[in-house]
Amino acid sequence: MNLIIFGPPGAGKGTQSSFLVESKKMFQLSTGDLLREELKSKSKLSEKLKIIMDSGKLVSNDIINNLIEKKIANPLINNNIIFDGFPRNIDQAKSLDKMLSKYQQKISLVLNLKVDNFILVKRISGRVSCSVCKKPFNKFFDPPGDPSECTTKACINRELIKRSDDNESTVSSRLKTYEESTLPLLKYYDSLNVVRNVDAMKSINQVTKQIIDIINDI
Repeated sequence: MNLIIFGPPGAGKGTQSSFLVESKKMFQLSTGDLLREELKSKSKLSEKLKIIMDSGKLVSNDIINNLIEKKIANPLINNNIIFDGFPRNIDQAKSLDKMLSKYQQKISLVLNLKVDNFILVKRISGRVSCSVCKKPFNKFFDPPGDPSECTTKACINRELIKRSDDNESTVSSRLKTYEESTLPLLKYYDSLNVVRNVDAMKSINQVTKQIIDIINDI
């Protein structure tokens, strides 16, 4: 079974993907990972990629599609892929359908992780981490307690670090971009009757259970 997980920033896509990779032995196909892997290969394509990426230009759809097709054609991960960060638009979705069909595969499931925007803003803008052990906290949902409760004794002198882009303004902008780019894709896959909504407002374990129940029903 090949699947796609959609969800806005902070919905928990990475957490749930990692669970499926570990528990279901699925292969997580990330376009970013594919590009980094190709760059390390020292192939002719890697030389071309380095020039493109060093210049700050976007990698063409043709190159991305070629890298993805290499993985789809691999019998070791045949029909057992989680697509991460791809497709991003209708054209890419249709190209993916064609590539999968070429190897007698298809997208069997699209998981749509749903979380209210005001919760997402708090999840992301509230993120902080320990400067020593890097343990993550959230000032709204998991506030950092006394430093002695952190993971090492050295954390007694910790500072709480916050990423500069974890602020309400940036988060709201990212959510707007996500909604504008993803809604057409969800409609496309909904027309294929493969979209299943997941209440990602619940705890991690509860979200995982929903996903497992959906997979088992297919």
